[in-house]
Amino acid sequence: MTKDEIFTKVKQILVDEFEIEAEKITPDAQLGGDLDLDSIDAIDLIVKMKDVVPGKIDPAIFKSVKTIQDVVDALFPLTQNT
Repeated sequence: MTKDEIFTKVKQILVDEFEIEAEKITPDAQLGGDLDLDSIDAIDLIVKMKDVVPGKIDPAIFKSVKTIQDVVDALFPLTQNT
């Protein structure tokens, strides 16, 4: 899976599940500031990504994510094991 494909899937989840306007979701959008996601929302996002990313997602990899691009970069290595 490419980073662009991961971004597209993350964006779709944010639009469908969190009702965030698609145009607000850019790679440099801040999860907290721009998209108004809190820590509970971040956990929900991880749970939703389990359907996309094979294997187990360690929540610890999300401790330092601040932007959508950070999420994509954190998930990308997990998609390369298939």
